[in-house]
Amino acid sequence: MKSEELRALQAPLKNTYRETPEAAVITLSAAGTLDGEGIACSVQTGKALVEAGLHPASGGNGTQACSGDMLLEALVACAGVTLRAVATALGIEVRGGGVSAEGDLDFRGTLGVDKEASVGFRDIRLAFDLDTDADADSLATLFKLTERYCVIYQTLRNPPPIALDRR
Repeated sequence: MKSEELRALQAPLKNTYRETPEAAVITLSAAGTLDGEGIACSVQTGKALVEAGLHPASGGNGTQACSGDMLLEALVACAGVTLRAVATALGIEVRGGGVSAEGDLDFRGTLGVDKEASVGFRDIRLAFDLDTDADADSLATLFKLTERYCVIYQTLRNPPPIALDRR
């Protein structure tokens, strides 16, 4: 996609959101089912049904998706799409490359072995390896804007309040 094509695609949306700000606010949702056997939760993604279960470090057998992996996968997907969109908008050619994320977990916290150990990721590292001829200044702008506009990155950096509701 060319920069002009992206601008043409997004222009009517941006105009609508400027004129009617409430039109820009949408609610995304996800749902899972606890049917079936074992310690698992089935989640319907936009393309497939994913069964999430325990990571092997917490007793799983490795045949089910780990929610921690899914979080990192969401970060990689969002950052990759955002980088591509920003590069397109700026006219920066990215011929290919890779996006990776890794995070450190201390399973002592998750398993309640050590009350002082954190539950959740301690550190997450996001990396890009791009095939591009862009100069250092262009790449700095590309990464700065990718960071700014990546929904998952910003949500992890600035977490919103989350409410637990029992129904």
